Amino acid sequence: MFKAIVRAERLQSTLDSVGVLVDECKIHLDEGGIEIRAVDPANVGMVDLSLDADAFESYEADGGLIGVNLVRLQDIAGMADSDQLVELELDEETRKLHISIDGLEYTLALIDPESIREEPDLPDLDLSSTIVIEGRDIDRAVTAADMVSDHIELGVDEADGVFYVKAEGDTDDVHLELDGDDLIDLVAGEASSLFSLDYLQDMNKAIPKDAEVTMELGEEFPVKLHFDIAEGEGAVTYMLAPRIQSN
Repeated sequence: MFKAIVRAERLQSTLDSVGVLVDECKIHLDEGGIEIRAVDPANVGMVDLSLDADAFESYEADGGLIGVNLVRLQDIAGMADSDQLVELELDEETRKLHISIDGLEYTLALIDPESIREEPDLPDLDLSSTIVIEGRDIDRAVTAADMVSDHIELGVDEADGVFYVKAEGDTDDVHLELDGDDLIDLVAGEASSLFSLDYLQDMNKAIPKDAEVTMELGEEFPVKLHFDIAEGEGAVTYMLAPRIQSN
């Protein structure tokens, strides 16, 4: 059983956080809220999302698992104004999701969860640096790097106590440094990893500009990005694998 009412803006931001990486996913409908974990087809980017029952206007679920076409669900949610209410109800017999938005009725056929890519394990990594940064500064760094390259280096200089971003193109380079005064917090350890800018751009689209983002970095390790959604009643973690640099 699953029946819920949620504000469209909240539903849209939840779906967008996952949809930047995958077109379909499994959704766990637990008593305390929903959970989604997915990895992109290339095994480069991963998302782990939770949205508490308190984030909904009303929420009833007794546990279960559904598979959804995210693109279709995003299209439907996008029909609503941000402050409109979206009603969701699962028909367990037909395995369809009924969606109501201000008199508009949609019936979305669900996907067999067994046919969807297996959910990944989120590894427990010992990463040397933790950077707490505003979403707008990540956006600034990604936008600047995109002007010169399709890769971006994220790192921490432990000696100088700075978080830095580098991008090197054929002719032009970008370098940005942020110290403790520019960041919300910095636990500095020597760290440097190179990442595909395409993936970071996609993740950046879903990170609110006013969000407080906790970034965990290591030496040629994946980067983890954590931030809250739904006014703290939901959370997103992205993990992005590095491009290993040859010496």
